[in-house]
Amino acid sequence: MKSLKKTRRIQVILVAVVALALSTALIGYAMRDGINFFRSPSQVVETPPVESEVFRLGGLVEEGSIERGQGEVIRFRVTDGGATVDVVYKGVLPDLFSEGQGMIGTGTYMNGVFEATEILAKHDETYMPKEVVDALKEQGVYQEPE
Repeated sequence: MKSLKKTRRIQVILVAVVALALSTALIGYAMRDGINFFRSPSQVVETPPVESEVFRLGGLVEEGSIERGQGEVIRFRVTDGGATVDVVYKGVLPDLFSEGQGMIGTGTYMNGVFEATEILAKHDETYMPKEVVDALKEQGVYQEPE
């Protein structure tokens, strides 16, 4: 009788461990496309990501770099003071997007150009995303807002 209880307890524990491992694997599999890592231009230039990787690029829009092409195609450069990355975006830019301001773009890096699918800009005069501030501080070019 005692061994039957012990056997059942071990079986329940094994089933629970297998269920936990399976649920963890399924959650990880479901989230694989939803995770976008942030990179600064210096990190992208130093170790370029694979072409199929979707990530976020953040920094300051370089002065004098915005070029509007045919239709909705916009080209510009993003810098963190240490490196500069060319960006191509097809779509409508946010109203507050401008040169010298912070931005974060989501997309892929192909042939030395970041092809953005989404562009986010600051939402007031002093706001800058935390990731961009950290990257600019690492390069020594961040200035506290007044």
